[in-house]
Amino acid sequence: MIFYLSFLFFTLLFCYSVTLLLGYSVTYKIIIMPWTKLHIEKEEPQYDDNSGQNVRKLSFADALKEALEQSLALDPRVYVMGQGINDPGGMFGTTDGLYKKFGLDRVFDVPLAEEATVGMAIGSAMAGMRPISLHNRPDFLLMAMDQIVNHAAKWSYMFDGQVPIPLVIRACIGRGWGSAAQHSQALQNLFIHTPGLKVVMPSTAYDAKGLFLSSLADNNPVIFMEHRWSYKHQGHVPEHMYYVPLGQAVVRRVGQDVTVVAVSHMVIESLRAADELAKQGISVEVIDPRTLNPLDEETILKSVAKTGRLVVVDMAWKNCGFAAEVISRVAEKGFTYLKKPPVRVALPDLPTPAGYSLENAYYIGVEDVVSGVIKVTK
Repeated sequence: MIFYLSFLFFTLLFCYSVTLLLGYSVTYKIIIMPWTKLHIEKEEPQYDDNSGQNVRKLSFADALKEALEQSLALDPRVYVMGQGINDPGGMFGTTDGLYKKFGLDRVFDVPLAEEATVGMAIGSAMAGMRPISLHNRPDFLLMAMDQIVNHAAKWSYMFDGQVPIPLVIRACIGRGWGSAAQHSQALQNLFIHTPGLKVVMPSTAYDAKGLFLSSLADNNPVIFMEHRWSYKHQGHVPEHMYYVPLGQAVVRRVGQDVTVVAVSHMVIESLRAADELAKQGISVEVIDPRTLNPLDEETILKSVAKTGRLVVVDMAWKNCGFAAEVISRVAEKGFTYLKKPPVRVALPDLPTPAGYSLENAYYIGVEDVVSGVIKVTK
């Protein structure tokens, strides 16, 4: 017992000392996230339609930062607030140094009071500002559900469209470093279920910038969710401001045998799975919805009409999730297209475990997508 307490004391002392020397964000990455760097550096795919040598490329994180920087420079009504956005890490690099350029009145840290800060953002949006509320984890949005669901989502409807709420709420989802049950939940399905909220989940650097700019230009509250494994992905990102329309899906890969509808980082995993399945003679069409609400049904139904088979891949829980919603709509509007029952590939209906080996067993990836496709094709 004495040995254990001594070890704990010196460990905490070491952490505190490193924190003083390097800052909180750097220390957190070094001590609390020992395998994060190994995972993320492996997750840099080259699935990009504009992958030529002469195109400008940015990482997913830098694309978001550029979108923020250009928006702040263009429109004085835009401001950014969130927990830790002025730390050395700068919200995974997406806000790094922006407060130095635009001042602490437009890019600023906030206390651990999500309901109050989101409420402030809603009020300022009603007054004509265009706030961006950043949250390191979607779990923290649960602290602000009253503001998001009862106020942001409803004010415009209750006042006959005369009170727009141009608010963007950003949150980072996905597995990381043993974040466990309260710091790694993909809660997009809660917001899809709420009328009045738009839900955006980009998978590429190009879409990260274009969808964010469209979300900021929208006069409705938008939940903008980013996968933490996407931040280092690089792709073609034009320097000018451009807008990817909300509610418009894209076919990432054309195929003939089965349609795979995948969300966020699962698009990348599905494209990898499609490569593996091609070796077995199975041609997979991969659709990236990009926005989960509003959902582009037409693109999905057109694909299923061609392939006759459907697999939906989501990194959230299976029960009552996005995958179930897509399958329901296809069953309602295109049941005769289906040659086999659709398949959901999603997380098990369990709280997220902590620890490397347990995370590997819990989270879905290429092998799960391959298994789902084989199930509907064999």
